[in-house]
Amino acid sequence: MTAARQGIRRDVSEARRIVVKVGSSSLTTAAGGLDADRVDALVDVLVKQDGKQVVLVSSGAIAAGLAPLGLARRPRDLARQQAAASVGQGLLLARYTASFARYGRRVGQVLLTEDDTSRRSHYRNAYRTLDQLLAMGAVPVVNENDTVATEEIRFGDNDRLAALVAHLVRADLLLLLSDVDGLYDGDPARPGAARIAEVSGPEDLAGVELGRAGRAGVGTGGMVTKVEAAAIATEAGIPVVLAAASQAAEALAGAGVGTHFRPTGRRSAGRLLWLAHASTPRGAVTLDAGAVRAVTERRSSLLPAGITAVEGDFIAGDPIELRDEEGHPVGRGLVNFDASEIPRLIGRSTRELARELGPAYEREVVHRDDLVVLRA
Repeated sequence: MTAARQGIRRDVSEARRIVVKVGSSSLTTAAGGLDADRVDALVDVLVKQDGKQVVLVSSGAIAAGLAPLGLARRPRDLARQQAAASVGQGLLLARYTASFARYGRRVGQVLLTEDDTSRRSHYRNAYRTLDQLLAMGAVPVVNENDTVATEEIRFGDNDRLAALVAHLVRADLLLLLSDVDGLYDGDPARPGAARIAEVSGPEDLAGVELGRAGRAGVGTGGMVTKVEAAAIATEAGIPVVLAAASQAAEALAGAGVGTHFRPTGRRSAGRLLWLAHASTPRGAVTLDAGAVRAVTERRSSLLPAGITAVEGDFIAGDPIELRDEEGHPVGRGLVNFDASEIPRLIGRSTRELARELGPAYEREVVHRDDLVVLRA
C-alpha cells in the first residue's frame, strides 16, 4: 500500500532537517517547575529520528525559574520575568543536557534576540552557529534571550521564534508541540468542537476561534500565536504540524495526528523573512509617490531623492519603516544612515550629495537587498 493511501504525510516523514518547538505547558508541572519525566519523554522521541537533524526551540526558562524564586505564577513585569529566566535557563539546559546524555548526545545552547536576527552580520553568525552544531552532531537548544531582551527587542513568543528559526536553518519541517492535539474549529473543551486535520491556506481558517491559551498559565502563547507561526513558515515553503507533545513520535513519522499546515509559498531570502516578521522598526521615512512605485513595483533601492520626511531615533543598520504619503507602511528595511543625517539628504540626488559631502554619501538610504515590501 502506498504512503498516500496509508495517510502518511510525505512532506513530514521525508523531512531531514526539523525544527521542533515545545511549549512551557508541555515541560512543566502545574506549579511551574520542570517535569523531568516530560523532558525525558520528548528527548526519547527526538534522539530516535535516525538520519535527521533536529533543532529544538524550547520554552520553559521563565517557568523553571518561578519556584526557585518563590514566585507562585508568571510575573507580569519585565524585570521579574528576566530574573526568572536567568535562574530558569540554567536549570532548563541542565535538564536537557542530562536527558540527551543518556544517549551520548550533546546539546548546545543558542539564545537569540530580535537584534541577532534582523542585522545582517548577526543573522549570518546565528546561521553559522546553528549549522555547525548540527554538522557536529549536537542538538541546538534555542530560546529567546529573556534575561536581556527588552520590550522593544522581543520576539514575543517562541512559536514565532521557532518559525523564524526554521527558515534560518533552512528546515524541511516545523513541528509545534503543545498541550492541545491540534487546531480546532472552536474551543476544544466545548462539546462538538472538531479538530482540523489539514490547512491548505487562510481560507481553511475562516470562522475558526483561536483564543485558547495553555493549560498551566506559564506560557505566553495560545492558538493565535501557533497559527501565526504556521503562516510565517508555510509562506516560506516549510510545512508545519501542530500536535500534542504526547504525539511527537507519530507526528514526526507523518501520521495523521494534529493539524498539518501545507506550504503556501516558496523559500525566499531568509534574512528578509526575519526583517518582515521579527524586526521592530526604530523609526520611519516617508516616500513620495515615485519612490513608492520604485520600491514596491520595481523592487528598487530607496534613494534620498524619494524621501520627504523622517522620524524616530535610529542609527545606521537599524530596521526602519517605509511609508507612503498617507502614512501607510509599504516596506521595511535596514537603513544606511543615522536619523540625524537624513534631513540634509532629503530630496537630493546621490551624485549631488557625493559632490558636497563626499563619496560615502553616494549610496542608497536602504539597499534593495536589505528591504522587504509589505504591500505591492
